[in-house]
Amino acid sequence: MLTYFFIWFICYPLSILPMAVLYLLAVPIYWVINYLIRYRRKIILQNLRQSFPEKSDREIRRLKNRYYWHLSQLVVEMIKMLTLPKWMLKYRYYCANPELVNRYYEQGKSVILMSSHYNDWEWMIIALDNMFQHHGVGVGKANSDKVFEKLVNRARTRYGTEVVFADTVRETFARYEENHQPTAYMMLADQSPNDKHRCYVTDFLHQKTGFIYGPEHFARQYDIPVLYYQVVKERMGRYRVEVQVITEHPNEEPQYSITQRYTELLAQTIQQDPAFWLWSHRRWKFKF
Repeated sequence: MLTYFFIWFICYPLSILPMAVLYLLAVPIYWVINYLIRYRRKIILQNLRQSFPEKSDREIRRLKNRYYWHLSQLVVEMIKMLTLPKWMLKYRYYCANPELVNRYYEQGKSVILMSSHYNDWEWMIIALDNMFQHHGVGVGKANSDKVFEKLVNRARTRYGTEVVFADTVRETFARYEENHQPTAYMMLADQSPNDKHRCYVTDFLHQKTGFIYGPEHFARQYDIPVLYYQVVKERMGRYRVEVQVITEHPNEEPQYSITQRYTELLAQTIQQDPAFWLWSHRRWKFKF
């Protein structure tokens, strides 16, 4: 009930405000999460120190502060997503090379778009079905708060994108691939795996890290080209999506090579500007 009230009577009215006004809210949000409640500070600092052992303590704390500022803007952008007009979304979140993806649609092929929780991933979900010619499907983890999940998914899917979770992802792939409907599956593959014994382990940011194997599994099962997309922040509230090919023929690649290539591209993205990744996530809760 509290979640319902918060979203409908606080977040929705706020989301109607212009972006410039909403971003003013990011300042108090930053001070609250950084200095008052210290949101997951120990996890953030530990993740940063382990990932960048070459950085000084001062540099790590500066990164921590920049991450909190980024997180504050994400909160504001998620609020705006609730009523974000389509024309504004297309202006603020666009793909630099959609033709790379659309050519697979013209060939009657689906694509798997692998990426991560880097910059604003929520706006990618709502933009997906209109960004490319394919039908857009966002594959994610279910939220423990079902009321929150239902209300947020209403915003995520209102421009055509479909959102599915682990319990229905197999049926979703089967439905679209067996009916030959070209689909763009957005899969954020940087989540910590649920089972440490059923994942791909590699060196990532100076640590042994487990990665979920799902995207590569479905790519091989249905012979779907795999692409990587990077979200670049041009300025506050404006993002550019850049897509590149990992493989067009997954079954011709050695096992795990697709996932390995993804981890290398993700590491490059993070190292370009580390503050924009989701450092408050318990990414390394498993030791390998």
